[in-house]
Amino acid sequence: MSPSSRAWLNGNQSSDDSSKGSDDSSKGIDDNSKGSDDNSKGIDDSSKGSDDSSKGSDDSSKGSDDNSKGSGDSSKGIDDNSKGIDDNSKGIDDNSKGSDDSSKGSDDSSKGGGNPFQNIEKTTVLQESRTFNDTPVNPRKCTHILTKILYLLNQGEQLGTTEATEVFFAMTKLFQSRDVILRRMVYLGIKELSSVAEDVIIVTSSLTKDMTGKEDLYRAPAIRALCSITDVTMLQAIERYMKQAIVDRNASVSSAALVSSLHLTRIANDVVKRWVNEAQEAINSDSVMVQYHALGVLYHIRKSDRLAVTKLVAKLTRTSLKSPYAVCMLIRIACKLLEDEDSMGTGSPDSPLFEFIESCLRHKSEMVIYEAAHAIVNLRRTTARELAPAVSVLQLFCSSPKPTLRFAAVRTLNKVAMSHPAAVTACNLDLENLITDSNRSIATLAITTLLKTGAESSVDRLMKQIASFVSEISDEFKIVVVQAIRALCLKFPRKHSVLMNFLSAMLRDEGGLEYKASIADTIITIIEENPEAKETGLAHLCEFIEDCEHTSLAVRILHLLGKEGPRTKQPSRYIRFIYNRVILENAAVRAAAVAAMAQFGAMCPDLLPNIQVLLARCQMDTDDEVRDRATYYYSILDTNDKSLSNHYIVEGLQVSIPGLERALHQYTLSPAETPFDMKSVPLATVPSLTEETSAALKSGAGTEGIFTSISLAGTCSLSLVGEMSILTHFYKVPWWMLGLGTSLCAAGNKSAAVSREESYGEKLRAVTELASLGPLFRSSEPVELTESETEYVVRCVKHSFTEHLVLQFDCLNTLNDQLLENVRVVLEPAEGYQMVQEIPCSKLPYNETGTTYIVLKYPEELGATVATFSAMLNFVVKDCDPTTGLPDSDDGYDDEYILEDVEVTLGDQIQKVSKANFGAAWEEAANYHELEDTYALSSMGSLEEAVKSIISFLGMQPVERSDKVMEGKSSHTLYLAGLFRGGHDVLLRAKLALGDGVTMQLTVRSTDPDIAELVTSAVG
Repeated sequence: MSPSSRAWLNGNQSSDDSSKGSDDSSKGIDDNSKGSDDNSKGIDDSSKGSDDSSKGSDDSSKGSDDNSKGSGDSSKGIDDNSKGIDDNSKGIDDNSKGSDDSSKGSDDSSKGGGNPFQNIEKTTVLQESRTFNDTPVNPRKCTHILTKILYLLNQGEQLGTTEATEVFFAMTKLFQSRDVILRRMVYLGIKELSSVAEDVIIVTSSLTKDMTGKEDLYRAPAIRALCSITDVTMLQAIERYMKQAIVDRNASVSSAALVSSLHLTRIANDVVKRWVNEAQEAINSDSVMVQYHALGVLYHIRKSDRLAVTKLVAKLTRTSLKSPYAVCMLIRIACKLLEDEDSMGTGSPDSPLFEFIESCLRHKSEMVIYEAAHAIVNLRRTTARELAPAVSVLQLFCSSPKPTLRFAAVRTLNKVAMSHPAAVTACNLDLENLITDSNRSIATLAITTLLKTGAESSVDRLMKQIASFVSEISDEFKIVVVQAIRALCLKFPRKHSVLMNFLSAMLRDEGGLEYKASIADTIITIIEENPEAKETGLAHLCEFIEDCEHTSLAVRILHLLGKEGPRTKQPSRYIRFIYNRVILENAAVRAAAVAAMAQFGAMCPDLLPNIQVLLARCQMDTDDEVRDRATYYYSILDTNDKSLSNHYIVEGLQVSIPGLERALHQYTLSPAETPFDMKSVPLATVPSLTEETSAALKSGAGTEGIFTSISLAGTCSLSLVGEMSILTHFYKVPWWMLGLGTSLCAAGNKSAAVSREESYGEKLRAVTELASLGPLFRSSEPVELTESETEYVVRCVKHSFTEHLVLQFDCLNTLNDQLLENVRVVLEPAEGYQMVQEIPCSKLPYNETGTTYIVLKYPEELGATVATFSAMLNFVVKDCDPTTGLPDSDDGYDDEYILEDVEVTLGDQIQKVSKANFGAAWEEAANYHELEDTYALSSMGSLEEAVKSIISFLGMQPVERSDKVMEGKSSHTLYLAGLFRGGHDVLLRAKLALGDGVTMQLTVRSTDPDIAELVTSAVG
């Protein structure tokens, strides 16, 4: 053996099989155990973006893990134990290039610092592989060629079946060589080609011989290669060898067998389950990685049996595991058990599992300490008191000399601050020290955490500190800072001036569209949530569009100006900024500017003459769209009809853009004698902030996703512009029908494109018996009729049509020894309701969801539509084999299961609609039927509580931001708008006064007197 080969072997004998692949494979095992976070190496992976050098909580395993990256055996997951050979083979090449003429060019390029394999071609390498057939075998040359083949495969090069088979069979000739390095490269080649080549089982005997031989350097990689080509039929033959390998004294062999066992569970899980005793013995090994992999195998075998997993964890928590990786995995398993207990309602505040996790905070390994702290922070059940020890540990990590620990600590504290900001306050001093950290990722997380935990008095100081380094970070980190400022604006509304000025300065800096859009969204949010900041925010946005290079952003801001500008004290100040866009910008921006100016003309009578002059000029524009809009708006404004202006300029249509597109498409597929009916189009879903979303906004959690799914202040998305273009140009729908520049723009972003009604409507139309009911008006949120832990889980969705109510019951069978047939829900009809049709579910197997429907006709008397039905689940039970799911016999027996009552409320019959100008709509409804009454809401302790209850009960849309109650106010007026089934408008004004409880004066206006009476009686 050459000196270079001997040196390579000496350096890799102990770690190649054990540490390299085992460490890398831990990622896959960790994902099996919990998958809650990418920290598959505890503290290591959680911070891999900040400092690669600090990945090593365990240097010995880390080093070999780095080596393993070379071969890129990414398609094998855990089976990457041998990856290091590929990278190490480059070193082998360097040692052997001097004596091999074929590698001189690569040697020269290597000396120059380049990649010696950069320009190799597949055809050339395949031709070179014929060298494998030479006699005698040239180990160095063949090793070099194998390295090229592995390099090509791991660069994404695809080999055909014939090519792979030829190379594979040529490779088998190399087993005659006794060269250790070449043999191990052959193992890697077998693994890579096993999924492509044919008849790979031909090498089974050779691999089995190496697996059971005396050469330890062969045994571990032979096991991995053999398991990669083994199928279910062959596994029985090597089962005895696998059991012996699992308990082998050599750590690399044992670890390879354990990791290979995990792979084999995909094809022969039942066989691997028989190896539990050997895995149990391996968990007592002194090897760090063997113990870790053994725990992974044991958990995988028992994970479907919760009791067995609980016993395993209880046993191991009483022992002292030597492997920090195994302890980290045990923590994750314990967390999963705790979460399961909480979801089933069986959790205990003094759980021994939680005590174990908390005890790991005092472990000697930093990896385990962080894993325990991370687990405590992420448990849903954790209280502020239970968080304290974890926060203390993270606080210590903040002052660590290792960038890895600092990054992990501050990132975790940032997450804690979202739900428990008070718990992180004690760390503020340490976090302030991290603002000047040389690692900008750490500094950014530190400042955003401080923004969530700091007091109102510290805002000014924090803004100065942010300004000192914000110009040095990338747009990605700037967006994180902007999102934290957004949360701060909602938390401290009185600081809007300081925060707005800071955002304005950031808006003028260089940056991409996403960065500028996040700032604009934040300013819009401040305007929405804080009326005092409206004019300041609009002024900043006006300055921004003067030099805005992003068309989509300019269109959004112009739409906002058109909506909010007319409501300010001096609306005329914004006309100059808007008209400048008509003069200086492209056609898309000019069209948006025309729509914005029309809003001012419709809502500000004193500005109407000036707006008409400007619109007349726009009629000479070179772009058709701009001219058409100007002409259309000018014609409407010239009539001086407020109702017309409000309906076609301010409000627009309240329909779903995708729904309108589909309806028009269906209408044009065949000749029609009747005009297109707009009532066949589903209404647009009005975006609203739920309590969870509002809390997330104030905490700063997930803000990057919230503002892409909820279009605040009518921000018009690019997807909406594209949808409108389809309608205007392809289906020839007049653009003015779409109400561009109205509330449709606010509700029509892409994420809200498919409403709940549209989604359910598609499913209901697919049911033949329901297709004749007409367009779906409204679908409710699912209502649970059973507890989640019961043997049968049933939930109800109420679908309202013009004259019919469809009750959809989604049923889940959780009993694996029962097959349910003829599943249906029996209702006790309420007075006035008529049963029209019942559609049972013919079969309901284990763990599958089936649906049954009941069609009811609404009572003629509207007052009787609000009712309660008692419900019972009826079905035929057939006992079946839990394994196959097949019934034991054709005979079954009838059974029933009592469900919760089904309530039909007023909100189930009203669809939310938005009114951009409620005042004009209220005046226009002066001729509607009006009812007024006064109510005492004695159970309400505050105006905020009363407002939430009224909105929730009636199911109508709050407008004019009337759902926001100003702090310290003793009176408030709530405005609601909705559409009752059948297309009847409903407007509501509730004047609330706080005293001993809340007193409410309710005024309802509707096109139907019975509907107005129904609303007032339902509230009473």
